[in-house]
Amino acid sequence: MKKIQWMTITVLMVWVMISCGRTAYVQKDADVDFSTIKTYSWVTTQANKEKASVQIKNDDLTNRKIRQAIDKNLAEKGWKEVKKNPDVYLVYDIMIEEENKKVTTPVYSQSFTRWFFNPRNRRWVPVFYPSQFMGYDEDMEKVKEGTLTLTLMDADTDKTIWQGWTTSEMSGRKLTDKQIESKVKAIVAKLTK
Repeated sequence: MKKIQWMTITVLMVWVMISCGRTAYVQKDADVDFSTIKTYSWVTTQANKEKASVQIKNDDLTNRKIRQAIDKNLAEKGWKEVKKNPDVYLVYDIMIEEENKKVTTPVYSQSFTRWFFNPRNRRWVPVFYPSQFMGYDEDMEKVKEGTLTLTLMDADTDKTIWQGWTTSEMSGRKLTDKQIESKVKAIVAKLTK
């Protein structure tokens, strides 16, 4: 009996941990057999070249970390980066936007105590009134959302055959190493499904 309870608790904990993971979204070409793809090469788009010439080079560290995370996760799937004749080309994009988020906060009344005179006992008696739920207070709050998109293009036709992306709130100005790793892992996990 205890063994069954232990197994049930373990399964529930694993299910909760999996459900707390980052959500990735995918669009893919249904005509492509992804099991045949084993090699890739990175592509630098014209937009990325223009961005790099305008931006300060401190974003280079973030870009390297993203590429390293993607390379590592693809290597775990059995993919290999090659310089010549890849099966697909890879390109990624980061978009950071400021969004308005509605925040609802419950509102409660202030608890208080009133004193009443009891003529029968000739004493003052306290009556406590607890706080009561009065509704919700709604505010708009500005938050930053970071979206990481990974795109696969067929090396022969240059057509997009797969695109995966994930979005999450950011606490700072840039993506942290932990955010990068979790975003990339969520996106690459959808690649084989």
